Amino acid sequence: MSAGRFGGAAGLAASVRGGETTAAASVEAAFERIRAADGLHAFLSLREEAARSEAAEVDRRVARGSGADLPLAGVPVAVKDNIAVAGGPTTCGSRLLETFVPPFDATAIARLREAGAIVVGKTNLDEFAMGSSTENSAFGPTRNPHDPTRVAGGSSGGSVAAVAAGCVPLGLGSETGGSVRQPAAFCGAVGVKPTYGRVSRFGLVAFGSSLDQIGTIGRTVEDAALVLSVVAGSDPRDSTSSPEPVGELAAGLEDREPAGLRIGWPAEYFGEGLDPAILAACEEARDRLADGGAEIVDVSLPHSPYGIAVYYTVAIAEASSNLARYDGVRYGLRVPAGDLSSMYLKTRAAFGAELKRRIMLGTYVLSAGYYEAFYGKGTAVRARIRGDFERAFEQVDAILSPTTPTPAFPIGEKADDPLAMYLNDIYTVSANLAGIPAISLPWGRTPATVDRPALPIGIQLMGPDFLERRLFEIGRFLELQAPTE
Repeated sequence: MSAGRFGGAAGLAASVRGGETTAAASVEAAFERIRAADGLHAFLSLREEAARSEAAEVDRRVARGSGADLPLAGVPVAVKDNIAVAGGPTTCGSRLLETFVPPFDATAIARLREAGAIVVGKTNLDEFAMGSSTENSAFGPTRNPHDPTRVAGGSSGGSVAAVAAGCVPLGLGSETGGSVRQPAAFCGAVGVKPTYGRVSRFGLVAFGSSLDQIGTIGRTVEDAALVLSVVAGSDPRDSTSSPEPVGELAAGLEDREPAGLRIGWPAEYFGEGLDPAILAACEEARDRLADGGAEIVDVSLPHSPYGIAVYYTVAIAEASSNLARYDGVRYGLRVPAGDLSSMYLKTRAAFGAELKRRIMLGTYVLSAGYYEAFYGKGTAVRARIRGDFERAFEQVDAILSPTTPTPAFPIGEKADDPLAMYLNDIYTVSANLAGIPAISLPWGRTPATVDRPALPIGIQLMGPDFLERRLFEIGRFLELQAPTE
């Protein structure tokens, strides 16, 4: 669906501030769209009463003349259900936290509220954000808005599907190995993974702490940039958040042409397994940049082929450590038993199959006798992946690549093949391992065939630390050049 339905998040907020519409009307319209798209199973819970109350307060602030301080006045936002929103459930898509209600807001949520945005609901995800299809949710899969028989991607599939289907203009997700960008590519939305440390992780339920980052979702580059400009910035409650100034991220993006920029074309991202239609889309985007005056430069990221192996060593090790807290003692599910060990076992039996797989593998790679061979070596190769990007960015301003090797696949197709599922992240995990910013943009669709309908294609831009603005400028140029549907 087009962004014109809202006029973009910035346009909707301007209409609320200008009195052309109200936050209350905006929220009611969002709930109508959510109900109409109920078959997608994008949402796990709605905040109808709370959202209406918050919208009324925004309208009161506008009436008092303080609307100028609300860049997202009355804009409905969908939030992945592993980000804490006070007073309502934060399930992480798991039976273990099915009844958990956090008593506080994540920093990103507090900043959304300050900007006048309204969180209308919490969205579906792979359990504890571990998955690439949202099929691992304990509450059932989210469906792709373009073909309900196919996955929405994961693990932020619910937030992305809600935005792509037109339920809300903006969404928040989380990224550990591509969990915003990959579903954005599958569903035809814009998904942003900021630099590690750009957005506070306070209130984000931890998966892999050295990789996790809250990301933003919109139907346009401007929308995704606008919400990032609101939630970004240092936070004393997160020691990993960066004091680097955020600057202006969203305004005037179309003013910057690519002339004079050097765009990297990494050979390692265009090999075996890449769908021909996605390759063609990347080549077309490359040619549009060249036509706009950019210089295309061949670059090498030689350790990228090891990205999946490194990611599924480092991430599962950190997950094993982080998930140890879900033991039935302090919060979440507690299954009564006659002794402590039995209580642990019965409580943790509620984890889904994918979580159990990752916990066991993560515990193994951290165990005595195997730590250096697996986790130690994985972190060493991770440093080399980071070094590859640093050397590449000495030559180029940004790197262009596919976001995913294929378009969205049918629900159930890869459910019993973990390796095939993991390979969906082959082009996204390296940005998380390196900590750099990256963005996925829609670029047309695959040709329709007898076996497959036309499906969205995502292309990816990666850039140096804290230069999200540059990626948004390039992304906006490409957005204006993209094939029309």
